[in-house]
Amino acid sequence: MLALSAAKPLVLGLTKLPTLLSMLVAMGVCWTAYGWSFAVGLIAAIYVHEIGHVVALRRLGIAATSPMFVPGFGAFVRLRQYPADAREDARVGLAGPRYGCVASLAAAGLGLVLASPFLLAIARASAWLNLFNLLPLGSLDGGRGFRALDRRSRVLALAVLVVAWALTKESLVAILAIVALLRLAGAAPAQGDRRAAVEYTALIAVLSALTLLQVPGLPR
Repeated sequence: MLALSAAKPLVLGLTKLPTLLSMLVAMGVCWTAYGWSFAVGLIAAIYVHEIGHVVALRRLGIAATSPMFVPGFGAFVRLRQYPADAREDARVGLAGPRYGCVASLAAAGLGLVLASPFLLAIARASAWLNLFNLLPLGSLDGGRGFRALDRRSRVLALAVLVVAWALTKESLVAILAIVALLRLAGAAPAQGDRRAAVEYTALIAVLSALTLLQVPGLPR
């Protein structure tokens, strides 16, 4: 029942004509660059990420459209209204990477079991995209999550990023750490959102680990 409940928004989103048409156009653009199989996997990963935002918004009673794809730039969800405060905004912002992380883990697990380079490549690409979205900047998902963290939680997030970089040597993780360091000097709420802090640091840890996936035929 839980699996069916989680799958329902994914299926319903595909019944919206603007979503489906924009998805097909984006898939066509990716197809020319990466081939059809990787294009399908990449667009599916982006779609799952965006559905995470939609689900979180609707749980908060905020009306939102289904995802719309912009070829070459990902996808977005149009809101009818905005979250009431930083805590709600963090819930919405981090829901995308959370759904994306679950999808990445599923692809990685299947890829390892089936010895499928294709699934491993999708898992690693999806992990990288979701990690990028966790940059603590502006309207990116990470920026929305980071705004809800108090200074102590921000220091913890920075520490996790430094450890993640030391273990993975992933340049994107280093960039996240630098931006997080710069954000320490900015304004922070006196009372932070503990759930956002746990979720942000956990996503950083898991997604960073997924960038270590070895894909036969592709460099690390």
